[in-house]
Amino acid sequence: MSRISKAFDHGKAFIGFVTGGDPSFEKSEEFILEMERAGADLIEIGIPFSDPIAEGPVIQAANIRALSGGATVDGCFELAARLRAKTDVPLVFLTYLNPVFRRGYDKFFADCAAAGVDGVIIPDLPFEEQPEVKTPAKAHSIDVISLIAPTSEARIAEIAKDASGFIYVVSSMGVTGVRSEIKTDLRSIIETIRSVTDVPAAVGFGISTPGQSREIAGFADGVIVGSAIVKLCEKHGADAGRYIYEYVKSVKP
Repeated sequence: MSRISKAFDHGKAFIGFVTGGDPSFEKSEEFILEMERAGADLIEIGIPFSDPIAEGPVIQAANIRALSGGATVDGCFELAARLRAKTDVPLVFLTYLNPVFRRGYDKFFADCAAAGVDGVIIPDLPFEEQPEVKTPAKAHSIDVISLIAPTSEARIAEIAKDASGFIYVVSSMGVTGVRSEIKTDLRSIIETIRSVTDVPAAVGFGISTPGQSREIAGFADGVIVGSAIVKLCEKHGADAGRYIYEYVKSVKP
């Protein structure tokens, strides 16, 4: 059983996100270990990028802070390797296609395997173009995580059938960020997914409160929280660790 599979084998999974290098790679390591200590089952690490088109203002600002502080793709791989030496928590990179392409697909996924990274989320990778990325990823046992959005409609089953690791269900239209209300018919999306695959489905985009987390966990396999955690990094900087721990503990389903 892969580490990602294990994240979903003991109840509803909590997936937390931080931007690598915000405010430093040393602090990212600390924050991730605090999330795990608070009960996080899987961690997404954002590779800072200059044009993160799927991200709202909170995570865009985190990317700018990290890049301004000298964060690099190499630094994210080194962060993952240090974490892997200390923990078995599944690690998934969230990146954009450009950094993967520039490094070279085979080298990128070989480096993921060497650093102990389990999967990669690439929001700007069209479904039709996934095979050229998935083939080298699979050769190195790295899952390319599929995203299913409300706009996927007729393609939900097609995307789900081809998924591995877990499926990232996007809760709302638009970019990442905290939302007071989620109106998408997520139950129907999850039902369609479950009709064609056993791959776990986790919901992200906009989830921030314990109530939202519990509601989503009532029908999904996991809950993804990003912007609310990154806001704590922004507010508390290097001292955010204890706040992240308390927050994750409170919102984990």
